[in-house]
Amino acid sequence: MWEKLVPHACFGRRKVDNSSKPQLHKILNPITSLILAMWELLLLILSHLFSKSYGLMKTSPFFPNILDTSSYCLSWRLAVETNNAGPWRTVPMQCVLHVENYMLGGQYFRDLETVMEMIRVYVDGVEVGGDEMDAWVLDVDDTCLSNLFYYQGKQFGGMPFDPTGFKSWAGKGMCNVIPPTLDLFNELIKRGYKVFLLTGRDDATFRDITTANLQNQGFVGYERLIMRTLEYKGLSARIYKSAIRKQLVEQGYRIRGNIGDQWSDLTGDYLADRNFKLPNPMYFVP
Repeated sequence: MWEKLVPHACFGRRKVDNSSKPQLHKILNPITSLILAMWELLLLILSHLFSKSYGLMKTSPFFPNILDTSSYCLSWRLAVETNNAGPWRTVPMQCVLHVENYMLGGQYFRDLETVMEMIRVYVDGVEVGGDEMDAWVLDVDDTCLSNLFYYQGKQFGGMPFDPTGFKSWAGKGMCNVIPPTLDLFNELIKRGYKVFLLTGRDDATFRDITTANLQNQGFVGYERLIMRTLEYKGLSARIYKSAIRKQLVEQGYRIRGNIGDQWSDLTGDYLADRNFKLPNPMYFVP
């Protein structure tokens, strides 16, 4: 059996006899193996418990998984804005806080500004004719005038649409301006475009109050405010607004652009040369 020299704490170097190690291993090996086995069993149990808890957190409303919810709500909002979500009635309950943060936290207004910048790039590339027949069509609700204050009381779209409640709100004429839209509106008029404001609001009920609300918020100089008459009662927004665009085209107008917060503002027949969708994850209008 060979020997080696190892440092000693007080006396320099000493000889160590390794002949006793095999006997020590015989004692320690079973204990070490038992400890390792128990440790592996504990890890397995903890892993199993965590897996079950994680599954509960994902499926139970009492244990929402924050990361999964945030990721889902981002994807849901993308589906809404790209018109992939199809008809939907309310904001999913787990996404109400997400929509609130989006609308009030600054991202909504940054997105609005980005759309307006893209519209200006397009406008800069279009030459306005001298016959005063180049036109733009703008939606009113949540395009020119904001209903955000009203929808704060409706969980930002988490509650089903309330026709009576919205009529009461619209009848007060208290909608605030959406500043980026007003800036663009004034720029379009300055460039010589005829701007038509097209809304699904009922003509007989809301014409006076809507006209006053628009004027109070700075919308002055548009060509015409077009509202829903009895002829179009009961039609979807898509069909109604397509019919109005058809009339404008037949009158000789060239619709250079169309802006709205709903896809029903922008799709259908007699489309504009370019259509621009403003963000709105609070409600869907067919």
